[in-house]
Amino acid sequence: MSMDLNTIKAANSVDARGCACPGPLLEAKKGIAKVKIGEVLEILSNDSGTRSDLPIWAAKVGHEYLGHLSHDGYDKLFILRKK
Repeated sequence: MSMDLNTIKAANSVDARGCACPGPLLEAKKGIAKVKIGEVLEILSNDSGTRSDLPIWAAKVGHEYLGHLSHDGYDKLFILRKK
């Protein structure tokens, strides 16, 4: 399923900017617990490792990594809660 990431309405957003790895991943783990199945979690991160870490983590735990948008010096990453 292809989504326009610019139009996603996240149910929850965690701001992990300024956190080095594994901070953004830990914030994502906490944040995903606050969204319902079928809802989207948005993670804000300026750690370059987050782009590779989040898709691996999402697949491992059964969620869907939707992609990321780059902004001024940080990324918005999106995960769809599947279970």
